[in-house]
Amino acid sequence: INAEYMGHCTRACRFCSVRTEPSPPPPDPMEPQNTAEAIAKWGVGYIVMTMVNRDDLPDGGAAHIAETVRCIKERTEGRVLVEVLAGDFMGNRSSIETVCKSGLDVFAHNLEVVERCTPSIRDRRATYRQSLEVLRLAKEVVPGMLTKSSLMLGVGETMEEVEQTMRDLRDNDVDCVTFGQYLQPNKSRMKVHRFVTPEEFDQLRVRGEELGFKYVASGPLVRSSYRAGELFMKNLLNKKTQS
Repeated sequence: INAEYMGHCTRACRFCSVRTEPSPPPPDPMEPQNTAEAIAKWGVGYIVMTMVNRDDLPDGGAAHIAETVRCIKERTEGRVLVEVLAGDFMGNRSSIETVCKSGLDVFAHNLEVVERCTPSIRDRRATYRQSLEVLRLAKEVVPGMLTKSSLMLGVGETMEEVEQTMRDLRDNDVDCVTFGQYLQPNKSRMKVHRFVTPEEFDQLRVRGEELGFKYVASGPLVRSSYRAGELFMKNLLNKKTQS
């Protein structure tokens, strides 16, 4: 199950169709509890929580996300595995630590695109190096935490740049990575530069495994919350618990 929290985003990345609002309403204080109640009724075993960026909040929304994770774990008695696809919190270590120590099972943060393409595609407050630092800090504040990132392809990158991105992720001990084809969500968003071939996606999967990722999902329709990936992550987490 994939759910998005905290309303409108304060950023304006060129690929995203989520509504941008510089000063959105405060998060719903009942959202953590209501979310947990809904998930408990669904009977699912793995949930991906995605969040918008909330630069208007002092902690970037970290406390709200952490409380939601705690409520889910308490209401389901720990039966549901929780992956949080987090924003960058402007690189704030305290906010990252708040989320990572909430009891979640997987910390995900997307680089989205290769380094060269970042300034022209992501919001100016989102930088490639800051995102790498966020992933590094997640592992530092909770050693052993499973970390994950994703890239959209077909936005002007080269395969050499994608490999360098994989190397950068591995240098920061990221465990899992996914690659998918960028698709223009509406006419106001940036256009597709090219469609990556299935063969190229297969090559990236093989190369990612060679570089040491525990899991690589790579294909035109793969997204950061790819279902097969969730099943694999669940198996990884179960093995981690048993060991």
